[in-house]
Amino acid sequence: MSVLIRADDVGVEFYQSRRRKLSVREMLLQRRTTHRSDKFWAVRHATFDIHEGEAVGLVGANGSGKSTLLKMIAGVLLPDEGTVEVNAGVAPLIELTGGFKGELTARDNIYLTAGLHGLSASQVDERFDDIVGFAGPQVRKALDMPFRHFSSGMQVRLGFSVITTLDEPIILVDEVLAVGDRKFREQCQARMESLLAEGRTLFLVSHNESDLKRFCTRGLYMRQGDLVLDGSITETLDAYKADADG
Repeated sequence: MSVLIRADDVGVEFYQSRRRKLSVREMLLQRRTTHRSDKFWAVRHATFDIHEGEAVGLVGANGSGKSTLLKMIAGVLLPDEGTVEVNAGVAPLIELTGGFKGELTARDNIYLTAGLHGLSASQVDERFDDIVGFAGPQVRKALDMPFRHFSSGMQVRLGFSVITTLDEPIILVDEVLAVGDRKFREQCQARMESLLAEGRTLFLVSHNESDLKRFCTRGLYMRQGDLVLDGSITETLDAYKADADG
């Protein structure tokens, strides 16, 4: 199997500034104030390969670097050291409604978002009924309403539906399967299983053990920015739970 994602000694450094509040007098007189800038590595020395058709779960506590690593693979964040190579197209289920424009109708947003991911208007035409059908009857009734008037649940439904209709070989998922009501979660899980059956490659960030075991065979465990384990999803979850209990 070919390597679709390769991370080689990857690191990202962030800056955390701390500045005490200024008094009105200090602001008026422009006096010097105390100021410190602290640096920390959100991710460092992460090295791994993900092959075509693999389903990999990324686990770790909040703040361990999981979402940062996912954003580097998605191409929205550049590493400060090391390299990330992605050798196929990516369907990012990270911020589902991030590319949608509030002033545009839902219908226009479907064509816009799918077009930004490489689909032609005729290809969107062919998939339009499937996209809207998955998003549900509430979305169908409001297709010509500005997107900003949608409820948060309707926005997520439409976002998930559009992104999962793309043909990209790699699917990046960050806690998306935890949103929505029970029926919608079941729809999302069924759609994910269908995509995996087609041979897609999955990189899943989640705290949900049942989802991780359901979809993934391999696990990566992040702890305070370090990749500490790369193994089966079972042994990865066991190590994570042992650390949490300890």
